[in-house]
Amino acid sequence: MKLFFASDLHGSLPATQRMLAEFERSGAQTLVLLGDILNHDPRNPVPEGYNPPAVSELLNQYGEKIIAVRGNCDSEVDQMLLSFPMMMDYAWVLLESGQRLFLTHGHLYHSGHRPALKQGDIIAHGHTHIPVAKLDGQQYIFNPGSITFPRDGFSASYGVLDQSELKVVTFEDEILASTSIS
Repeated sequence: MKLFFASDLHGSLPATQRMLAEFERSGAQTLVLLGDILNHDPRNPVPEGYNPPAVSELLNQYGEKIIAVRGNCDSEVDQMLLSFPMMMDYAWVLLESGQRLFLTHGHLYHSGHRPALKQGDIIAHGHTHIPVAKLDGQQYIFNPGSITFPRDGFSASYGVLDQSELKVVTFEDEILASTSIS
C-alpha cells in the first residue's frame, strides 16, 4: 500500500496542480488530504494563484482516490464545492501491518495532544506547515508540511507512506524527514 499525503493547500491552484502531478508520478493509490484545502485563512497572505473553485474542480477529478479531513480553515461552504467528504475532524485507516493511522488536521489533535493510540500507531497531521516523520514515545508522528505555505525555512513538501517508510519530500525530491515504521 502506498499513500500520498498533502496538507494546507489553502486554495492555491498552482500548488495543487504541482501536488497532483507528484501524486500521479508517485504511483500511490490514495491521496490523503490533511485539511485546509480551499480557504487561505486571514492570518496568511492570499496565496499565489488563489482559486478555490478551480482547486475544487481539479480535486473532484480525483474524488474516488481521496481521504480528507477538515482543517480549521475548512467550512461547510467548502464542502459544497467538493465531491468527496472532508468535514470529519479525523479518520482512521487500518494498515496492512495492523497499525492504525490516525488522520487529522492538527488543530484539535496533534503530537502534543493525541487520541488513544497504541504502540506503533501513527498520527498524521498538518496545521503547523512543518515537516515531521519520527518515532515519538510509542507512536509515530507524521506531518507532510505544506504545499502552499511552508514554514521555518522549509520548502514546499508532501508526504508518502510506502510499505514501512514514512517520508516527507520536497518537489525537488529532497527528503526532509523519514522514518521506518514497524
